Amino acid sequence: MKRVLTFALCAIMMAVCSAQAQDEPSKKQRISREELAEKQAKHIAYELAFDNATAEKFIATYQEYQKEVWALGLPKKHDESVSVKERLDHSQKILDLRKKYYKRYSEFLTDKQIERAYELEHQAMRRLANHRHEQAKQGHRSPQNKRHL
Repeated sequence: MKRVLTFALCAIMMAVCSAQAQDEPSKKQRISREELAEKQAKHIAYELAFDNATAEKFIATYQEYQKEVWALGLPKKHDESVSVKERLDHSQKILDLRKKYYKRYSEFLTDKQIERAYELEHQAMRRLANHRHEQAKQGHRSPQNKRHL
């Protein structure tokens, strides 16, 4: 009887663990750009201790800014077919967007808050780049990738 109860208990625990594992998203599943921008904006709003109204304005404005940046595409730093002028033009477009959104942020944030928001954004981007770099390094060391070397 004790064995039957132990077996039943183990079966129930395995079923519960299995169900929970299926409900959780895969660790390797990537979040969308939009979700990332929203998380970054919420983090910045939290760090700057905005009130609810200011946080909502900031989050919406930040997400609009990110969408416009994404629409420009990524700079092609290492592509030899892209001229210096094209890269400079891309940089100018980014600068123009930053100026545009600086004016929008100025409607509800102080200069000090805007500067701190830019610093936090830069830190987040650096962490993301470092994380991607570390993942790439780990990916090259995995047993699957060693077979192809």
